[in-house]
Amino acid sequence: MYRCCVTSWHVVLIMVWFVNRLYPLVDWLWRRLCFIWRCLIRVSAPVVGRTLSAIGFKRSDHGSQSKPETSDENKPPGTSSPKEVEGVCCEGQHAAGNKVVDQRSEFEEDEDNELSDDEFRVETTDEFYCDYDSTWETEESQEGPFKRTSRPQSRNYKFNRFRDAARDMQNYRHGYPLDIRPQRWNRPPPLEQDDKPNLNFYLGLRSSSPDGVYINDFHTQWYGEYDILEYVHTYIQWLFPLQEPGMNCDARTLTKAEIEEFLNNATAKANLLTSYKLMLDFYGIELCDEETGDVKRAWNWKDRFNNLNSHTHNNLRITRILKCLGTLGYPHYQAPLVRFFLEETLVNGELPKVKDSVLSYFLFAVLDKRHRRELIKFAYLEYDRRDEFVWCPKKIQIKWSMSKSQKEMHSNKQAHVLDMV
Repeated sequence: MYRCCVTSWHVVLIMVWFVNRLYPLVDWLWRRLCFIWRCLIRVSAPVVGRTLSAIGFKRSDHGSQSKPETSDENKPPGTSSPKEVEGVCCEGQHAAGNKVVDQRSEFEEDEDNELSDDEFRVETTDEFYCDYDSTWETEESQEGPFKRTSRPQSRNYKFNRFRDAARDMQNYRHGYPLDIRPQRWNRPPPLEQDDKPNLNFYLGLRSSSPDGVYINDFHTQWYGEYDILEYVHTYIQWLFPLQEPGMNCDARTLTKAEIEEFLNNATAKANLLTSYKLMLDFYGIELCDEETGDVKRAWNWKDRFNNLNSHTHNNLRITRILKCLGTLGYPHYQAPLVRFFLEETLVNGELPKVKDSVLSYFLFAVLDKRHRRELIKFAYLEYDRRDEFVWCPKKIQIKWSMSKSQKEMHSNKQAHVLDMV
C-alpha cells in the first residue's frame, strides 16, 4: 500500500511538472492560431471574391467564339508559343501545352499588379501600422507627416525603433515641413557674407570649414585615404549637404535657393558624383553604371566591409548620402544602393551591424514610392524570420506571403504538366 501511494504521488508531480512546462507553449500556439484566423478572415473575402470572378469570367469566355487579344509585348520571356508546343507535342498534348502558356501569362500579369491602390491602403488598427510612414498611402492628399493617430506605444522594440526612424525619414521625404532640429541648432548661425556656402563649395569657390579643404582637393588628395575618411568627422556635411544639420557646427544647411541652383549647374552635379564615388570606394563599393546607378562589390570589399561593420557611425553617413542624392539630382541612385545593402545583409549574410540601419533608415530614404515598395517586398521575402519583420504592415505581409505561395504552387503545377507533355 505504501509503495502504491508513493508511486501515485510521483505520477501527480510529473503531471504537474509537464503542465507547467507545456502551458507557455500551448498559450503561444493558441495566440498564434487566433492571430492567423483573424488575418484569414480579414483577407479571405476579397480573395474569394476575385477568385470567383475569375472563374466566372473564364467560364463565360469558354462558350464564346471570340478570343481575347494578345500582344507579343505582353508575352513573358522564354514562354513557348502555341505553335512551338504543337511542333513537339501530339494532338492530345497540344491542348495541355496551350493551357500552360495561358496560365503562365495570366499569372505573371496578376503578379505585376498583385496589389492595387485600394489593396495598399492600410487600416490604423494594423499590428505594424506606422503613422509616420506614407509608403502605403494611395492618395497624394493623404501623404505627409501631419497625419497622426493616437495609437499606444507598442511593446515590440524593433517596431518602436523603426517608428522613431520613420519620423525623421518622413520629414525628409516631404521637404522638411517639421522643424525637428536639436535645441542647440535653434540659435542663429554666425553672420557671413556667403549666402550659398554649399553651392560655392561645390563650385570650388570656397573651402570647407573647419578643415579648409577645397572640393578638388577632396577628390584628388583624400581618395583612398581611408584612415582620414574614417576618423575625420567634419567633412561629410560639406560633401553631402542637407536641409538638416549634422555634427559639424561650422557647416551650413542647404537652402531652397541653393538646391534650385545646384540642380541646374552641371559642374556642381558632376562634382557631387565624384564625391559619391569617393565614399563608395571607402565602403568597398563600385559604381558600375552612371546612368542607372547600379553598384557592385569593389576589389577591396572584404577589408572595407570589416571597417564598415566595426564603425557603426558610418550608418549615419550613408543615410546622409542617400538623402543628399535624392535632394541634389540623383534620386535614381538611391534604390540601387539600398538594394545592394539589402542583398549583402539579408542574402549574403554580410554587415550584421548595418542590417537594422538598412531596414529602418536606408530603405525609407528612397523617394520613389514604387521603388520603396519593391525594396520592402524584397526585404520581407528575404528576411530570415518573417514573423519578426516590423517594417511593413501585417496586411501587406500576408498578401505577399499568399502571392509567393501561389507562385510556388503555379510553378510546381506547370512543371508537373510539362513533365506529362
